[in-house]
Amino acid sequence: MSVSTARERDPEPVVQFSVFVPNRMGRMHEVVRLLAASEVHIMALSVLDTTDSTILRLVVDDPDGARRLLDRHSHAYSESAMVCVEVDSEKVLQDVLGALVEAELNIHYTYPFLTRPGGKSALAISIEHQDVAEDALRRHQFRVLYQPDISR
Repeated sequence: MSVSTARERDPEPVVQFSVFVPNRMGRMHEVVRLLAASEVHIMALSVLDTTDSTILRLVVDDPDGARRLLDRHSHAYSESAMVCVEVDSEKVLQDVLGALVEAELNIHYTYPFLTRPGGKSALAISIEHQDVAEDALRRHQFRVLYQPDISR
């Protein structure tokens, strides 16, 4: 009888959707309303506005649901993994950035969560070398969040 050891699953990274919409009145509302109507909750949001188009960067509690809705309604989007970190009153933004600078990582952009189960603040970070960033944050006693941590 052979005995096998179960390998621990890699944590599921937080998914960011970059939704591309025309820069016209009401388009952001349309996407937000579409997700809300199906109880896909927006946990974090950033908007990049250009002359002709807008990119809505969204972190949601139900990526599969968001994917189905965006596909069904023909919204152009892309997906990427984000590093998300819990930030409490004892560990401020300066400390998070310090941990990432110490690891010599470049941050592409960042934005805060609107809401999170448990009520603690969190930050979504687009960064090079995600695994190195997560290790650096954990070494500095930060809690790195994964998709199950933000799902309702």
